[in-house]
Amino acid sequence: MKLKHIGMLGYGEVGKAFTAGLQTKVLSTAAWDLKFAALATRDEELAHAAKAGIAARDSMQALCAQADLLISAVTASNTLAVAQAAAQHIQPGTVFLDLNSASPGTKKQAAKLIDGAGAFYVEAGVMASVPPYGIRVPMLLGGTHAAELAEVLQDWGMDAKAVSDQLGVASAIKMCRSVMIKGLEALVIESYATARAYGVEDHVIPTLQETFPGIDWQQQGAYFFGRVVQHGQRRAEEMREAANTVREAGFEPFMAAAIAGKQQWVADQARAGNFKSIGKDASWQDYADRLLACIRTSR
Repeated sequence: MKLKHIGMLGYGEVGKAFTAGLQTKVLSTAAWDLKFAALATRDEELAHAAKAGIAARDSMQALCAQADLLISAVTASNTLAVAQAAAQHIQPGTVFLDLNSASPGTKKQAAKLIDGAGAFYVEAGVMASVPPYGIRVPMLLGGTHAAELAEVLQDWGMDAKAVSDQLGVASAIKMCRSVMIKGLEALVIESYATARAYGVEDHVIPTLQETFPGIDWQQQGAYFFGRVVQHGQRRAEEMREAANTVREAGFEPFMAAAIAGKQQWVADQARAGNFKSIGKDASWQDYADRLLACIRTSR
C-alpha cells in the first residue's frame, strides 16, 4: 500500500493536527471543510491552511480527485453524510480512514457506501484526545485493509494498531470507553457544581481523594470542565452514537443518553456565552460558578 496524497475531510482540531503532523510524510496534503465556504469562517480557516502549507480544496470532488488516502475527521453526527458525499467522487482504490466517533452500525453503513464505490474503508477508534498527542494519538483500526494500513501509518510514526478485520470491533471499543470517559466528565460536572451550590465541596472532594488516591480530583475537575465547555457539542454527538452502540447491542442506553444530555446542556451554556472570558488555567470552581449563575438567572 503506497499512499502519497492525503485528503482531509474536516479541518477542525483533529484535521489541523493530522495534516500538520503528516505533511512531511507524503507528497501532498489537502483539506476540505464547509468552513472554507462559509462567510463567517472562510477567511480565518483559509488563512490557517495557507500558513500551514495545506491546500484548501473548494469541494469534496476536488479533494477526492487527487487523494489516495482520505481521512474523515468530522463531528459524529456527520459521519454517514460525509461518507455518502465522498462515495460520489472517491477514486477506486482510494483508502478511506474514518476517524469519527460513531457506532459500529453507523460505520458499517459508511463502509458499504465507500466499498461500493470501489474504494477501501477502514474504521478507526481514536482512544484519547488528539491534543497533546497529535498524530501519535493511539488508534485502533478495523476492516479488511486495517492491518495493511496500520503498517503504513506506523512507518509514518503513528500509534495505529489493527484489532480486527471485521468492521465494528474498533468502534465498539471506542464507544464503550466513551461511555466511561464522557460519563466521568458529566458526573464530575454535576457532582462538583451541586456541591458548590451547597457549599460542601471541601467535604466532598477529599472523600473522593481518599477513595481514589491515584487521581488529583481538583486538577481533574478543572480539566473535565474545560474540555466539556470547549468541546461539549462534539462530545454530546459522540455520546448519542455511544447510545446507538448500546442500543445496537440490545440494551436500553439509559446512562449514555443521560450523558449526552449533560454534555449538550453545557455546550448550550457555552454557545450562549456564559463562560466568556474564562482563562485556560481556570479552576473548576470558576466554571461551576458560571453554571450556578446561569441557573439563578433563569429562575
